[in-house]
Amino acid sequence: MNEKEKAVIALLRKNPFLTQQEMADMVDMSRPALANLISGLMRRGVIEGRAYILAKVNEVVCIGGANVDRKFHLKEVTQLGTSNPTSMSVSVGGVARNIAENLGRLDHSVRLLTVAGDDQDWQLIEQESEGYVDVSLVGFSPDAATGSYSAVLDPDGELVIALANMDVYDSLSISYIEENDPLIANASLVVMDLNCPKETVEFVKERAQFHGTGLVIIPVSSPKMARMPENLEGITWFVCNRDEAETYTGQSIQNEEDWKRAVSLLLESGAENVIVTAGAKGVMAGSKNSEIVHFPAYKNVNVKDVTGAGDAFVSGVLHGYLAGMELEESIQRGVLNATKTLESSYTVRPELSKDQLEIEMEELK
Repeated sequence: MNEKEKAVIALLRKNPFLTQQEMADMVDMSRPALANLISGLMRRGVIEGRAYILAKVNEVVCIGGANVDRKFHLKEVTQLGTSNPTSMSVSVGGVARNIAENLGRLDHSVRLLTVAGDDQDWQLIEQESEGYVDVSLVGFSPDAATGSYSAVLDPDGELVIALANMDVYDSLSISYIEENDPLIANASLVVMDLNCPKETVEFVKERAQFHGTGLVIIPVSSPKMARMPENLEGITWFVCNRDEAETYTGQSIQNEEDWKRAVSLLLESGAENVIVTAGAKGVMAGSKNSEIVHFPAYKNVNVKDVTGAGDAFVSGVLHGYLAGMELEESIQRGVLNATKTLESSYTVRPELSKDQLEIEMEELK
């Protein structure tokens, strides 16, 4: 070992909880150079990647958006070019944050990595999330506002238009992820949405592969598919809707055969498990070790609000996966959790718990 490597080892022996920035300052190196040095020590077996900083046992790390959602509920049919009578509700949201809260309510240990403004919107998110999610390592951007999402819903609860202010996520940078790389090393699963910049997405994918940590990617929207990595190698779960699947594969989905073909193409790109959702038509899912199967949506659902249903679906699936369930059992829990969320006026339904979900599954049987 050279002198810098010996110095880093000495620091870790004294305090294995040092951050990379703290170590870099102590040995007079840049943080990227320190990160490369540590990676080299890990490859040589001098540092065990899962030991130099200790994370919570079986912790799920969610990376991405944490927003304030403002929902405008139209009282009548939409009329463009004029004012429309509405009622308004305010709640916390963001794909990564919603999944984190769902999983927290399902009795998983969850940490959220995101960036926010130091403002009242963040205070609201923190207040609503911290009972289920560890938000202690959230980064703050001094020049940006906390992310916000404003949705206009018709009288049936269907989305008319949505407006997103997400500039703050430009600060969800590689350096922020580098600071928290030990969490990725020790996580049972990393869940990332595409509110992250493309270079950050690529970096998280690389670090998850390096550490052997399972990775889940949730696209958020078709335009953000441009932030997808070049291939899906090393991705444990890829969950997208039909439009997003069309964008990534370049293939139109017009019928059930096209739908199955899209799942097959995504599996061929490297993902271990793939789900393509299609709202009321259900989901198509497959894995490298199973055939591609269609799972229908529940009928006669009393939809109150579609916001958060997709995140509830992902959370139910991942809950089953983390519990060691087979693909079919996991997807059944995802479909059920999404259905119950559609019937709720909340983005994350407050009655959700591990026991409640199993009671609901038994009731269906």
